Formats: sequence, structure tokens, C-alpha cells
Amino acid sequence: MSVHLSNARPAPDAVLTAIADYVADYTITSDEAWHTARLCLMDTLGCGLEALSYPACTKLLGPIVPGTVVPNGARVPGTQFQLDPVQAAFNIGTMIRWLDFNDTWLAAEWGHPSDNLGGILASADWLSRERVARGEAPLTMRDVLEAMIKAHEIQGVLALENSFNRVGLDHVVLVKVASAAVCAKLMGGTKDEIVNAVSQAFVDGQALRTYRHAPNTGSRKSWAAGDATSRAVRLALFSLKGEMGIPGVLTAPRWGFYDVLFRGQPFQFQRDFGSYVMERVLFKIAFPAEFHAQTAVECAMTLHNTLAERGKSAADIARVTVRTHEACLRIIDKQGPLANPADRDHCIQYMVAVPLIFGRLTAADYEDDVAADPRIDALRARIVCVEDAAFTRDYHDPDKRSIANALTVELNDGTVLPEVACHYPIGHQRRRRDGIPLLEAKFRTHLAHRFPAKQQAAIFALCDDAATLLATPVNVFTDLWVI
Repeated sequence: MSVHLSNARPAPDAVLTAIADYVADYTITSDEAWHTARLCLMDTLGCGLEALSYPACTKLLGPIVPGTVVPNGARVPGTQFQLDPVQAAFNIGTMIRWLDFNDTWLAAEWGHPSDNLGGILASADWLSRERVARGEAPLTMRDVLEAMIKAHEIQGVLALENSFNRVGLDHVVLVKVASAAVCAKLMGGTKDEIVNAVSQAFVDGQALRTYRHAPNTGSRKSWAAGDATSRAVRLALFSLKGEMGIPGVLTAPRWGFYDVLFRGQPFQFQRDFGSYVMERVLFKIAFPAEFHAQTAVECAMTLHNTLAERGKSAADIARVTVRTHEACLRIIDKQGPLANPADRDHCIQYMVAVPLIFGRLTAADYEDDVAADPRIDALRARIVCVEDAAFTRDYHDPDKRSIANALTVELNDGTVLPEVACHYPIGHQRRRRDGIPLLEAKFRTHLAHRFPAKQQAAIFALCDDAATLLATPVNVFTDLWVI
């Protein structure tokens, strides 16, 4: 007996239409969102500059064919590369993500919304140079910041109630979706073309989380977002050339995203798209550590000082108990050998042990020479994590979004030090006023590692002046960052 399937092409799925309507029509009126986006731009590019000191990162950068130069191509900050927008997006996205030091969003799904800047800046720069070559006006940095706010919102709102990690998918699927939407808009796409680009992003092959978890943790997690934002630019370009979309990509029975990859469950939404995510995004200011461990590292730094005041050191520690939230246990509670820097910066025991021993945690502390110190693994073995249900509730509370950790240290002589707890890291919205001076200092440090003093001053002055920055042509902005 045959079953006849309808061949009537469906209307686009409601999620696709909602994203396109938001990207095309929504006006950002939140002063806090615009201000935070400017800080995010500074911090994100600064993190990318710092990654250029690591050969494991730089070996992946540049044109696919060495020596290729693209007329009117997009600049890659901190380098001399001028590339097509797809490859430039990969370069910029990979730099940004390499050190796990850019912003973070934590909800049912996790991620780093500033990963989208790879595709946004590459597309905007290339488009601007093409326009100037034709005698037309370029895009401005206002267009870039608006795209950042909207990409943050798309990625973050989708993440609020929908856990992609629980079905084995990596969060970079949301980078691909958000970047495809805003890059299509930057390119002048209509609503239909934005819908098509987003549908292509959902139907695309999606990355597994295998490379983020023991025993397979590896460096792909540092370039996966660059790959996703780059792929989004390609899909947006296809859509602008008239490539048809897949309107039922999410809801199609048997073949759609929901049935194939999301256990048959449609996406859930806590709120409409606006500027909620950019306003509340988490900056990594103090430590280049996976964000679920940020407060634990802050507690460990306090305890390092307490031990010193008592004439003690990490060698006197018998046991450390980390009271934490469920997401931390699922992602970074890890025992056994750690194979590489990517493995170490996803291990809360490592990220607590290093500051307890040395009183610091820097990007260099994940490298092999530091990790070879036998004291680290010895202390790691004495660190245990337990869930606090209240911490888990506050982590998901939309009015709190805490990332709490609390550390209790027991010494070899039986002394138990008072527990040290921290609910909100320095980069949280609730500590924004305290964090901004430190964020700017972080940016200055990253500039100093790459540029001479005069160039540093010019870049910082432009980024620090909101009105001038917003009016600056994108190509003029990126030219400032060429070595």
C-alpha cells in the first residue's frame, strides 16, 4: 500500500520568520546594549590579538593558498592578511576563540556570542571596500555593532531554553545560525533571503561536541566557532545569489532538524528577541578560564592569600571541596590525565589547582611546561566537586544568572578553612561597574603585545569614543589594526 506525501511547499517555519523579522526590522533602542556592544568589540578583538602569540593558532590562519591576496578583501586584525570574506571570517573567528577569553553566555545551552564577530567584521569590511571601489559609501561601525547586538540576541535567546549539548550537538550551531542571519542582512538581503540563509544554516551538517569532552578534548574546540561563522558567511552569500532555502527545515516530519537532531522536540522560547543578551553578556576579565570555573578561580586566589597569611601553601592541603552548579559538573568536572591546553582549560580541578599553588591563572598556565609541574596533578587529585541545588537554580534564574562556586579547604593537620564563595564573576552584569576599568586594562595589555605605542593609542582612542566609533567607516577601522 503506497502513502502519498503532499508536495505542497510549506511556508517558512515560524522560527525562521521570527529571526528574519527581528534582523530586518527591529530597532535597537537600549543605551546599555550599545554601550556593552562597544566594550564587547574592544574585548573580542583584543582576545584575538593575544591569540596571535600562539603558533598553534597562527598555523591555521592566512589564505587557503599561501600568498593569495584578494583585491578589496577583508583585513584580519593584527596581521597583514587581506582575504575573501569567507576565509577572513574563519581567521578572525579562530583568533577570537583561541584562548577561551572572549565573552560568554550561560543558559540551557552555553556559548560565546562574540564568536559571531568573525563573520560580521569580515563581511562588513569586504562590503565596505567593494563599495568604496565603486564610489559608494561604506558601512560604518554602527552597522557592525548593531549586527553584534542582534547576533548575540539570536544565539542567546535560542540558548535560554534549548540544550543542544544534551543531544550531543556543539553550541557553534547557534553561531552559524546567528551569523548567517546578520551577515545576510549586512549584504543587503531581503527578509526572504535572510530566511533562506538561516534555513541553510540549520540544514547544514552540525558539529558534535566530541572535541570538548574527555577523553577526546582537543584544539578543534578553539577553531570550531571560526569554522561556523565562516560557513555562515558562505551560506549568506549563496542566499544573496538566489539560492533557494528549505522552509520546513525545522518541522519537516522525519527529515527536519527537530526529528533528526532534537529528539522530536520543537524549540522553546522564554522571551522575544530584543537586546536582553548583549545587556547581560558575561565578560571574561580576570582569568582565561572556561566560564563555569571563573568564580571558583576567584575563590582559589583568595584562598592562596589566606594560606600565605597562615604560613601555609598548597602542599599543606589535604582536600578541596568545590560546591558548584550542575552545568559545571557536566562540562568541566574532570579527573585523570590531561592531554593538551584545550583539555586543561576545561578541567575545573586544574583551574583551581594552579591559582592555589601559584596565585595566578594565565593563558600560559595551560601550556605543557607549566602543566608538567607534578604539584598540579597531585593537588587535582585532592579536589572534589559536589552540586548545590540552589546554585543550579540561581544559574537558570533569568533575573540572577549566577555562576556560583564555593571552595572549602581542609589542611593536613585537620584545620578546615572558612568556605570562600563567589556568586557573580567580575564580568557579570551585576559587577559591570567594577569590571569596566579592568576590561579596558585587559584591552590595553592585548594592544601592547601587538602594536607600537602610537598605533595602540589611536586604536584605543577610537574605541573609547562611542560617537566617533559609530560613525567610522568599517574599512577605516580595520586599517588601523594592520601590522
